[in-house]
Amino acid sequence: MNVGTMTISPGSRPWAAPRRSWLLRMIWHDLLFAHWPCAPELLRPLLPPAIALDTFEGRAWIGVVPFRMSGIRPRCLPPLPGLAAFPELNLRTYVVAEDKPGVWFLTLDAANPMAVRFARSIYHLPYCDARIRCSPRGESIEYDSRRCDRRYPSAEFRACYRPLGTPEAFVGDPLAHWLTARYCLYTVDRRGGIWRGEIDHVPWPLQAAEATIETNTLTAGLGLDSHAAPLLHFSRRLEAVAWSLERVPCQS
Repeated sequence: MNVGTMTISPGSRPWAAPRRSWLLRMIWHDLLFAHWPCAPELLRPLLPPAIALDTFEGRAWIGVVPFRMSGIRPRCLPPLPGLAAFPELNLRTYVVAEDKPGVWFLTLDAANPMAVRFARSIYHLPYCDARIRCSPRGESIEYDSRRCDRRYPSAEFRACYRPLGTPEAFVGDPLAHWLTARYCLYTVDRRGGIWRGEIDHVPWPLQAAEATIETNTLTAGLGLDSHAAPLLHFSRRLEAVAWSLERVPCQS
């Protein structure tokens, strides 16, 4: 891995990494990707008019992604006390601008008040304060998140999940690749401006997964069938770097 200005995933990105230096380094652990197909017309009203919803064979997708982070540090600095590790829970969908497919976060719950405020300020992301417990139990992960943020509606997610099979089991799977091979995020500022945040990492080492989802109110109000089984993937560990935001020209 080259931790300078160049890519850490040579040959895997669909476009070149930024030539400027990255801003943050982090490690993601014990990720569950739980996805549900969704009618595009249910999601488009949740996006700014200037960003395009991305679809796979005509269907949009909603993802719930619980995980934990460690080793978070700015470039040229050691991990900062109180900010270097915490669990996080994402509710996301997928968008595209300038032919660069990325992630659109509907909410991000995190168990670190300082990190929540940093991300709101620097990345314009809808981070929420939450109380989260992420506990390994052998191969399984017990995850319990309860949002406690007055800015956002209450939400809970409680599940137990574990990997099945071997890593990289989904190499060549077009839908798994479409859902996870996203090398940027998009966000909107208070004035309606669209911004792109580039990220870089090696390709996801995905495994099949099984999960018992006891509670999920993150997706309430999105028109999803709450009884439908999600499409599941798991990844044990991935190291990534992230750049500061860059403005995206208005899309037609």
